[in-house]
Amino acid sequence: MRIVMTGASSFTGMWIAEALSKREHDVIAFLKRDLNSYSGIRKSRVDRLKKSAVIKEGISFGAAAFFKALEDTAGPIDLFCHHAADVADYRSPEFNYVRALEANTYNLPGVLKALEAKGCRHIILTGSVFERGEGEGSQKLEAMSPYGLSKGLTYETFRYFCQRHEFFLGKFVIPNPFGPYEEDRFTSYLMREWLQGKTPIVKTPDYVRDNVPAPLLASAYVDYAESFIASKADERFSPSFYRESQGDFTLRYALEAKKRLNLPCHTALAQQTDFNEPLVRVNKHPLDRDKLQFDEEAFFDENTLWYQRLYQPGSLCAAQSS
Repeated sequence: MRIVMTGASSFTGMWIAEALSKREHDVIAFLKRDLNSYSGIRKSRVDRLKKSAVIKEGISFGAAAFFKALEDTAGPIDLFCHHAADVADYRSPEFNYVRALEANTYNLPGVLKALEAKGCRHIILTGSVFERGEGEGSQKLEAMSPYGLSKGLTYETFRYFCQRHEFFLGKFVIPNPFGPYEEDRFTSYLMREWLQGKTPIVKTPDYVRDNVPAPLLASAYVDYAESFIASKADERFSPSFYRESQGDFTLRYALEAKKRLNLPCHTALAQQTDFNEPLVRVNKHPLDRDKLQFDEEAFFDENTLWYQRLYQPGSLCAAQSS
């Protein structure tokens, strides 16, 4: 397939583009920023992305440059993967969901007409388990944050216009991905503390969440994309893997790190007092590691090596965290 993709410089986007390329699909990545503006971990991702995708830089969704890039794409387009989203300050209760909705769906009717002109009638939109109505949980499946609200509104907007323009709309729902090339988030914090001889503190060990290795998530995305194109129907997929408490996941992660770092990798699980989020929120569809040929040992080997290099003495990240 010839696939146009947004958001390929993101953590999961890079892995998805690479997995698509390994299955011999042609990936054309529309990046919002110019290549020379990337730095840090995102630059590392873009450098790796160059090996698996043709990159078109400085292209915002729905802007004039977007239409020009579509027009200049040689041959028909089989699939449009809209993986990009406004995620600035996504954890903040003040997250601007209106701005995010506008950025995620800007000029959508025009985009659909331009895609139709290139022979494309299939779109996969990336969703989040934290949207209203997604996943499984201990409470009503409401949006868990303004960011989750923005993702749900984005999907409803796409659904409305795709129906009007007779497009097939797929949805790939992401839970908690982790692995090499991720920004400074939970597992990054754990590895940084262990490599510095410290004991990380897990403040919310009781929350049950769904953590999925990013390369496995990407392989599942490719399987889903191929079946979606063949089905000629609207579909959604909610991949699930390590469905467990954050405390249990931390201990699992610590064991894998300990085997490879030759460090104690001690962890402190605090008594949780903050329950502002649902106790349980996980995805619906367990992944088959054998079908997807997922090598868990190789993944944790690569994951550990990545963080060793990232936080080694003298590296930029090590200097910033000291």
